[in-house]
Amino acid sequence: MSASLSRPRVGVWLIGARGSVATTVVTGCAAVAAGLHPPTGMVTETPAFTGSGLPELSALVFGGHDTLDCPLPKRAESLTAGGVLPPGVATAVAAELAAADREIRPGGPTPGDTRSEADLITAFADDIRDFVHRHELERAVVVNVASTEPASQGPDAPLPASTLYALAALRAGCPYVNFTPSEGMHHPVAAREAERSGLPYAGRDGKTGQTLLRSVLGPMFAQRALTVRAWSGTNLLGGGDGAALADPAAAAAKNAGKERVLTDTLGTTPQGETHIDDVPALGDWKTAWDHIAFDGFLGTRMILQTTWQGCDSALAAPLVLDLARLTARAHESGLYGPLDALAFYFKDPVGDAPSGLAEQYEALTGFARSLRGAAGPGEGTGLRQDPAEGGELGPRERTEGMEGLR
Repeated sequence: MSASLSRPRVGVWLIGARGSVATTVVTGCAAVAAGLHPPTGMVTETPAFTGSGLPELSALVFGGHDTLDCPLPKRAESLTAGGVLPPGVATAVAAELAAADREIRPGGPTPGDTRSEADLITAFADDIRDFVHRHELERAVVVNVASTEPASQGPDAPLPASTLYALAALRAGCPYVNFTPSEGMHHPVAAREAERSGLPYAGRDGKTGQTLLRSVLGPMFAQRALTVRAWSGTNLLGGGDGAALADPAAAAAKNAGKERVLTDTLGTTPQGETHIDDVPALGDWKTAWDHIAFDGFLGTRMILQTTWQGCDSALAAPLVLDLARLTARAHESGLYGPLDALAFYFKDPVGDAPSGLAEQYEALTGFARSLRGAAGPGEGTGLRQDPAEGGELGPRERTEGMEGLR
């Protein structure tokens, strides 16, 4: 994707780079940068972020890892046929899709892969470094948009693939964003490395539909002093995520974030459960129902029901672009550790952040204001900055302690 010579280019390395979300991200970025479509859904393109120094969409260069071999242009054709992408857009940005596809490297571990975890981390990190070097990028952000993994089986189990990728990002000196419920940087091994990496990171599990609505309605009930007795939900979805979430262990990881929002915003845990059903015929589209039983004045019993129908990739893609730009800018400004202010985008955010959407948005726009004063690494943000002298940690400091990984 072309960029002005006066603007440094920034890499976006996508884990799950040939999936529906990643394909929509690359297609959408190219279409918006070319003026073919407005940036609908991109919070970073609203006036609150003017002057925050975010990288231009035209300055983003895409690559990634995936275990699939379906080329991005072909995947974009499939998404167009399914109504996810508008007619003609994939054709109009075919060159950008092909360029991104050339930068996708084999992921893993795959069945029969005999490489050790340390070997996989090294290989993944080398791929990212090579991408940054060949394109002369100022920096790169690694974003996990792969299908949800089952929950970890305990401290003695093999590291999940999402954690291998997270450790590779740290090894390569790149900020990391986990847009999935998978463990990633939450694994104790990766969490320790993240703490001493001097890099910013954010996650987990993008808030695109049902939980977005819950983060608005939960505070509403609490602020109006209405007692919620029960809150039940059902999700119908297809595609790769639907298939992955058919696994009860994977679904449990995703539902935990949905239910935590209710507990945090209501101050109590209501009765009821959230279910996820795989309906392959729905493809990339999903439907979410919520049934909320609450008490009004004098104990009058009432019901609120909501239905959310949407396209998962179209909901997620603008958020991924927002997060890549914000995290890259945080890295440029010398910030490190969990980016609490990005909780607005997540079901289960890292760091210490409120759960209500209004408070999260206030924190996000405050973050945008702080970035306006950050002329360079460590200047003017008033937030956590890289502890090393001069901002950036060197490669040896970043990787210290990672050589002993299994």
